[in-house]
Amino acid sequence: MQIRERHEIPGTPLRIIVIQLGDIGDIVWTWPALAAIKGRFPAAEISLLTRKGRGGLLEANPLLREIIEVVQPQGGGLAALSAHAGFLVSLRRRRFDLAVDLRGDERGALLAWSTGAPMRIALAYGRNDVPFWRNRMFTHLAAAPLPGKGPYRGPAEQSLDVLRPFGIEIEGDLPPLPVPPVIAERVDRLFGEERMDTEVPWVTISPYSRWAYKEWGQEKWIDVIRWFWERWGAASAIVGSAEDRSKADELVQGCGEYVRNLAGKTSLAELAGVIARSVLHAGVDTGGPHLAAALGLPTVTIYGPSFGEAWAHPGPRHRVVFPDRDCVPCRLIGCNNSHRSECLEELGPEKVKLVLEDLLTGLGWIPRP
Repeated sequence: MQIRERHEIPGTPLRIIVIQLGDIGDIVWTWPALAAIKGRFPAAEISLLTRKGRGGLLEANPLLREIIEVVQPQGGGLAALSAHAGFLVSLRRRRFDLAVDLRGDERGALLAWSTGAPMRIALAYGRNDVPFWRNRMFTHLAAAPLPGKGPYRGPAEQSLDVLRPFGIEIEGDLPPLPVPPVIAERVDRLFGEERMDTEVPWVTISPYSRWAYKEWGQEKWIDVIRWFWERWGAASAIVGSAEDRSKADELVQGCGEYVRNLAGKTSLAELAGVIARSVLHAGVDTGGPHLAAALGLPTVTIYGPSFGEAWAHPGPRHRVVFPDRDCVPCRLIGCNNSHRSECLEELGPEKVKLVLEDLLTGLGWIPRP
């Protein structure tokens, strides 16, 4: 295990595995890291290892040879142990030359070690942050940036910071996340099935989160969706998971013909294709705004208890809305960990519309007469 400020990667690794065990937003911002690795080693075949149900976001991505999802054995006992052991053996048989862990947790470290790759790289973390053995799973480590040091640069940079000490860097601006042609064709069919007028500008909206304490409220979204149509002539497409569908149905019923419910009707890759067809994305602290920003769309994101400054996207095309409370962000699971956020309950639609109006007029939109 070598910890240095800079490392050289010897030779040309031909089989590389990138480990990213985070949520959708983390997978989204793995894209620039993958582009940087492919730019540095164009002949390499890159595999991406993700949690189950996350890797599909990058389906058909031209940079990837394969997406591997971590096996999650059902139940327990010998059957579960055998399934997990078989998964680890399958990783090792791929004979990776280089393993890259983009996170700082111990699970990714164990999986990197399990690949048997002769060079396994990551950032080093102190003993107060990770178990003492975590760093020993790697052959080469670079010191992690100190939190709060330097200007905020955005979530994509967090993955790139793992690579820079090893001579892997993006040349020029961050590339937008591409939508492969096969995914674009599926989105074409979906738009036709849903009778979505392609002559009308569409706004995509992600009003729901896996954690209800991050959500803003149905009636307020109905107000904003009506405002998009009446003031700007923009229709809205609600996006989300299958679990969000019934709530999205209620929201659509409160609006009219200028809104469609696409929640649960897309794969993750198709969700990217739908968002790419829109002109703007608005949502709460969930994967949608990250995906929209990676695709190059302007975004407005509503934050409450979450530490939005750690994930908000830099630049004038991306805006955040925080409630006017001294306790924001508390970083708790709602007020006093109650799973209820009074700050978001008190945040009215007028403040959100003011932020949206400022963004839209700055982008050259003209309100309806």
